[in-house]
Amino acid sequence: MDKKDFKRLSDYLWEVPKAFRSDMQVSARVYASDRLLEHALVDDSFKQLVNTATLPGIVKYALAMPDVHQGYGFPIGGVVATRTADGVISPGGVGYDINCGVRVLASALTYEEAKPHLDALISALYANCPSGVGKGGSVLEVGKKDFDKVLHEGSQWALSAGYARREDVARTEEGGHMRAADVSKASKRAYERGIDQIGTLGSGNHFIEVDLIEGIFDEDAANAMGLVKGNIALQIHSGSRGFGHQVCDDFVRSFQKSVQDYGIQLPDRQLVCVPFDSPEGQDYFAAMSAAANFAFANRQALAYLARQSFEQVFAGKVKNWDLHQIYDVAHNIAKIEKHVVDGEQVEVVVHRKGATRAFGPGHEALPPEYRDIGQPVLVPGSMGTSSWILVGTNAGMEQTFGSTCHGAGRMMSRQKAKSSIRGADLREKLERRGINVRAGSMAGLAEEAPEAYKDVDDVVQVVVGAGIATKVAHLTPLAVMKG
Repeated sequence: MDKKDFKRLSDYLWEVPKAFRSDMQVSARVYASDRLLEHALVDDSFKQLVNTATLPGIVKYALAMPDVHQGYGFPIGGVVATRTADGVISPGGVGYDINCGVRVLASALTYEEAKPHLDALISALYANCPSGVGKGGSVLEVGKKDFDKVLHEGSQWALSAGYARREDVARTEEGGHMRAADVSKASKRAYERGIDQIGTLGSGNHFIEVDLIEGIFDEDAANAMGLVKGNIALQIHSGSRGFGHQVCDDFVRSFQKSVQDYGIQLPDRQLVCVPFDSPEGQDYFAAMSAAANFAFANRQALAYLARQSFEQVFAGKVKNWDLHQIYDVAHNIAKIEKHVVDGEQVEVVVHRKGATRAFGPGHEALPPEYRDIGQPVLVPGSMGTSSWILVGTNAGMEQTFGSTCHGAGRMMSRQKAKSSIRGADLREKLERRGINVRAGSMAGLAEEAPEAYKDVDDVVQVVVGAGIATKVAHLTPLAVMKG
């Protein structure tokens, strides 16, 4: 596709009209600046976006956020809503790392208090939170009976097991619990891959990062969240590990036959889907929900281990090292929600793949303390760069099904990053900037180099400029742990 294929609707919004291709059911819209649009034209992001506009039951338009890049079937950064009554559900619209997401916790620790202990802190986090490809061996005891509860109850299991506080659960999307979960719909192989991975970080772009709250842009929202300029925050970015990956793989394969049985014509077999209200669609949604619960519980377990690490390092040295939860959001998920379509409220399945739910002020899904400000939106940058805390807006509810960006967005493939960047050089560069680094491998570190990603500040400027989110706080890294 070419830039000339897009009609500019505003400074930060572009549209590929429905007439662009005869099989499109709706138009395709992209939130981007000129530069970010051009960045995304180098891969098949927009071809994939147009393909999603052909899905049965899709409403309003197919959407791409400014961090968009090529994915499996759907672009990463894509948002698609389909009617529950006569629309489809697609595993490609969720992705392989089901409920990959991010959690942010904050503290009363000042930078001056924490600075002498940052090296010890990242070492403690690295020791206490297992990471790496396929890595299991969590320090938490999770047997078969508990694992069933994890998959059905999510963060509620963590609360009953003593790994969560009530306010943690309340400040987690969906209360950390997808109620449609049914472990019987997941394969034995998925179960085997996940049972020893609760409380583990994983690899790839997953990380734990200690940050400085460097700037506050909305005092009221920051006060509601307990964010103070100059204090320390912690980000945890992880997902459903081997369990979620296997769930996606299983249903992508089984749906290749199902899509033919239902007579659904697709421009790309990676878009494989089934009617949401079909037995196959309900089975996928139940298994996906179990994987989402795994991820909510996993990030909660990692938060528990992080709190232990803070206590281990700071007890007896500072007055208050406690971490309170800001919020936890999912980046890869399908959710049943009600949104206004053509003037009427319609129940839809909102696929957010590499996109964040961003409900506006007043929404009943938000905890009381956030209802006046809107949902916290957590936008991690690439390693060594800024991260942002935003809030959703009512304009976003109207324009994007209450969705916004999820991060910086890749510009360079992992293979290209590994071939052009030396992990050891990157580590040295980061540490010269005062960022403590722990990583399982130098090749894995190179994959996540800042040069492989778009500028997260540019991405955030687009969603703020478009009115679908507003700035609350700016974070900068002090120490980072990669799988």
